[in-house]
Amino acid sequence: MEVRRDVFQAIADPTRRQIIEMLAQRSLNLNEIADNFDVTRQAVSLHVKILTECGLIVIKKQGRERYCEARLDKLGEVADWAQQCRQFWQEKFTSLDKYLHKIQNTKKPEK
Repeated sequence: MEVRRDVFQAIADPTRRQIIEMLAQRSLNLNEIADNFDVTRQAVSLHVKILTECGLIVIKKQGRERYCEARLDKLGEVADWAQQCRQFWQEKFTSLDKYLHKIQNTKKPEK
């Protein structure tokens, strides 16, 4: 059974988020990426593989080296989803605020 990966799975892991942030600055080879983490190179390679499967990075060969480059346009899916959530909750909080003001103003004054 093949695992379907998406951008949300990619950013769910803090190591992968760090890799994305590093690659957003400049292209790096796998060794340069791995040097920034206290895990095995094999673990970093797995993170890079997942990021590649999700379309957030591409690997390009330059001579004998393989360089990873960020492809951040896929993060638009996350931004769109976050905006929908923000809009949903903003409407709920606005409605709650109106309701609280209404019941506060209809409260009978104490003598």
